[in-house]
Amino acid sequence: MRRGPLNLITDVAGIAVGNAQHEGLKSGVTVVMGEAPMVASVLVMGGAPGSRETDLLAPEQTVQAIDAVVLSGGSAFGLDAASGVLAWLAERGRGFAVGPARVPIVPGAILFDLLNGGDKAWGRFPPYRELAYDAAVSARSGAFPLGSVGAGTGALVAGPQGTMKGGLGSASVVLPNGATIGAIAAVNALGFATVGDGPHFWAAPFEEGAEFGGLGFPAVVPPEARAPRTKSVDGAGWNTTIAIVATDMALSKAEARRLATAAHDGFARALWPSHTPYDGDAVFALSTGVRPPPEGHDVVVLSAAAAAVMARAIARGVHAATPAPGDLAACWSALFGTSA
Repeated sequence: MRRGPLNLITDVAGIAVGNAQHEGLKSGVTVVMGEAPMVASVLVMGGAPGSRETDLLAPEQTVQAIDAVVLSGGSAFGLDAASGVLAWLAERGRGFAVGPARVPIVPGAILFDLLNGGDKAWGRFPPYRELAYDAAVSARSGAFPLGSVGAGTGALVAGPQGTMKGGLGSASVVLPNGATIGAIAAVNALGFATVGDGPHFWAAPFEEGAEFGGLGFPAVVPPEARAPRTKSVDGAGWNTTIAIVATDMALSKAEARRLATAAHDGFARALWPSHTPYDGDAVFALSTGVRPPPEGHDVVVLSAAAAAVMARAIARGVHAATPAPGDLAACWSALFGTSA
C-alpha cells in the first residue's frame, strides 16, 4: 500500500472538503461533501456524544445515501452547523426525493471547545450555521489545510502542561487493488496523542514518511506514559474526537458500518486513553461507489487500512496544529513548552 497523492481524504474520488473558522471564537466547522449521494453509516464509541441524523444511518433504516457530513466545534450549539450545509444543498436542488420535494441528508457530530478561551458571547443564535454554509461554499476536491482549521480550530488534547493543541488531520492510502481509502479527524481528545511527555506519537508504527515528524516510536515506553493520564479534572468536558473514513469502493450500509467499526481501532492506536466516558468519539464511514465492491481478502485489507489511515489522520491533526521549527530543541519547546 502507498499513501495517496495528496495524503488527504480528498484522494477518494467523489469527496470534497470545506473548512470555515472564526479565530476570535476559537472554533469552526468542517464539511465533507459527496459530488453525488454517498452510502454511509456511523459508529459512536465515546460515552459523551453529540450528533445529528445518526439514527437513519443504521443499515436497516430507509434512507440509503447522504449528501454530506458535518464536523463542528461548539458542543450542542454546533449541531446547528448541519442546517447551513442543508441550506447550501437545497439551493442546488440536492437531497432525498419525496415526491417533488428534495430533503438534503446531512448527519453531523460535534466536539466540546466551549472552554478554550475563545469569545463564545455570540448572542441569541450561535454562528455555526453560517460558518457551515461558508464551509460548503469553499468545499473542493483538492488540497486543504490541516491543523488549527475547521472543526479543529479550538481543539485541545492532553499534554505535558495539561493540554496542548489538537487539530484537524487527514490521510489516505491506495490499496493493492487500486482503491483508495482516506480519513479526516477533528482531534479534541481527553487523552494523549503523544507517548507521555515526549515528542513521539502513539500512531508512529503506521506513519508514512515523516508526515507527523518522522521520529518513530520510542525505544522504551516510560511507565508514566502507560498510565491513563488525561486533561485536568477541570477540563473533563473539553473532549471528543470526531472523524470520517471514506472509500471509493462500492459498499452497502452494513459494510460501511463495519468500516466505521474498523476505523475506531485507529483511535485506540493513536490516542491513549480513547473512547472514555468523557469523549464523544464517533466515526462516519462513507462510500462514493465509483469502484467495484471489495472481494475476498480485499475486505480484510480495507478494514486494516481504515484503522491505519485513521491513526495517521489523528496524529497529523495534532502535529499540524503545533509549530514545527527545523531544529529539534526548538521543536521540542514548541511541542512541549508553555506555548502548547
